[in-house]
Amino acid sequence: MANAIELAKSYVPLLDEVYAREVLTSDLDGAPELVQQGANANELIIPMMDMQGLADYSRNSGYVQGDVTLKNETVKCNFDRGRMFWVDSMDDLETAGIAFGRLAAEFIRTKVGPEIDAFRFATYCSKTGIGKKEETLADGAAVVAALRAATTAMDEDEVSEGDRYLYITPTLYGMISDLDTTKSREILTGFAKIVKVPQKRFHTAINQLSGGTGEEAGGYKKADGASDLNFVIVHKPAVIQYHKHAAPKIVTPDANQDGDAYKYGYRLVSIADLYANKLAGVYASYKPVAGG
Repeated sequence: MANAIELAKSYVPLLDEVYAREVLTSDLDGAPELVQQGANANELIIPMMDMQGLADYSRNSGYVQGDVTLKNETVKCNFDRGRMFWVDSMDDLETAGIAFGRLAAEFIRTKVGPEIDAFRFATYCSKTGIGKKEETLADGAAVVAALRAATTAMDEDEVSEGDRYLYITPTLYGMISDLDTTKSREILTGFAKIVKVPQKRFHTAINQLSGGTGEEAGGYKKADGASDLNFVIVHKPAVIQYHKHAAPKIVTPDANQDGDAYKYGYRLVSIADLYANKLAGVYASYKPVAGG
């Protein structure tokens, strides 16, 4: 049985690689060396810095003493989801390992990635104080104009031009690409990265399904009254985004009291939030509510 466990555990690093490739918002993850585990399983400790501004300089007494406060603040994760899968013991050890690897990769690609992205976009766009505008963008010129308005608003709010990530639907990105002149597409050169996000994971609000009675399929859906997003610009330093993967829980058939099968559990605990003093670092363009 030890061989089965070790074989399955060998897929854990591959799961992290799949996460980075399939979760479109993974570029916004904070540096792991800056975060610590909290006292409880759903808590993280992150550093917060505050400082005073300039003061008058005196030729007699010199500088006015200033204070810098660096403290560690405990934040609670707001994403805690998981599933348990079975692989029948009739498969030999090698096949069980391959089955687990394929199952895990497909699960992250088709279920985990879309949901964590949808959750993050909805969470950031629901914050009071971010830049946002309801608008219908009918052609490439309208998209370019909307992007210029968004970047200008962020410039006026003194958001640094570096580390701005543009998340945009493939449809709207295609409209810009179809414009005749390079000058019309120049707005796209000002972003650290442009990521095309399928509309299915791009809403102002979602409902996460429990997996219980009536919601057995799990996953998520667009919330009633929510809008589809056109694009979102995110300044990475504005985001509190960390995740931690619990290593897959592996139960052998001998220890499985419910059936003759290997059990592989997957759980993702994460936080998606914005710093209160950096709300201007997110700008969302969204469509009018359908039928509204």
